[in-house]
Amino acid sequence: MTYTIKEVAEKTGLSVYTLRFYDKSGLLPFVARYASDYLEFTDGDLQLLHPVCCLKNTEKKIADIRTCIGYVMQGPGTIKQRQTLLAKHREKVVAKQTQLAQNLQEIDYKLNMYRSPDAITRVKDERRPAKADKRQAGLADGSC
Repeated sequence: MTYTIKEVAEKTGLSVYTLRFYDKSGLLPFVARYASDYLEFTDGDLQLLHPVCCLKNTEKKIADIRTCIGYVMQGPGTIKQRQTLLAKHREKVVAKQTQLAQNLQEIDYKLNMYRSPDAITRVKDERRPAKADKRQAGLADGSC
């Protein structure tokens, strides 16, 4: 089965603009092209598009995704290079995941504080240590 760029946009949740950008960036060398830059996708193309989206969604740079897709297009002789590239990226994704989990804990802490029956007191107490430090150091406390 084949799909137009509009149909692929609907199937993937990507915009037509994004798909065209990916194409112009060299991320879709596997897609058939016809006159006037008309793209025609197949089911197999959609499978190859999935890792492109995954890498982009995990903050992989376009140039690095292009390198990865280049390895895919070269065939099985590039498995080692793909493995190295993905292993390094995985480390970055795990580090980002850890950072996000820590940030989420802080957000949850604050939400719980604001939802508590003594929220007003806790909010007032929240700035006391910083104000005291500033007073002791002779600094302005930043209050209006």
